[in-house]
Amino acid sequence: MNANQFLKAVAQLQGWRECAFLLALAERSFPNYALFADAVGLKTGAKMRQLLDLAWDMLQKEASEAAIPQLLSKLETLSPNVDDYDAYGVYPAFDFCQLLEQALLNRLNPNKHRATEASQLATATVMNFIEMSEGEDLPEDELVRLLDHHPLMKEDKMFQRDLVLELKRQRVPKESFIAELKAQAANDGVSNLGIAPDS
Repeated sequence: MNANQFLKAVAQLQGWRECAFLLALAERSFPNYALFADAVGLKTGAKMRQLLDLAWDMLQKEASEAAIPQLLSKLETLSPNVDDYDAYGVYPAFDFCQLLEQALLNRLNPNKHRATEASQLATATVMNFIEMSEGEDLPEDELVRLLDHHPLMKEDKMFQRDLVLELKRQRVPKESFIAELKAQAANDGVSNLGIAPDS
């Protein structure tokens, strides 16, 4: 699957497949939020985990009209304000919140396509992290080369492509399939930035 085929496949995602795609991207970046919350002493990691799990549960069940706005407002209270922190970690943490928000909004308004933008956001989180940690003083062409060949970028690309292919193959959101998808996205607690909370 080349880049154009991937973009086309993402653009074609709809219904439960699009929601599952958004949730999987959020799941993969959840440790970025958990680590940030922990590092700055916010006691919100467990609440956010609960919120993400509830969103996954909604793939299996019809969510009531009132449930989603409640979850969205809860998400808003748990989301960090990037202007309040000096730590770089607030950006990947906020990106996670945006991905989860897109998944919830998808359930509220399934007719608006969100997967393409979310896919780009998830990739941008990885790019920005590499640039910040390894590419600060590199000239443009070397930075492009760094990003092209970086293992985290390759991993992000593979994860997203495999995700789309699996979703395309699956006809209905069976419980076993969703559980497997969630576990794959969770990646044993290692995020798309290659970091994991100390267990």
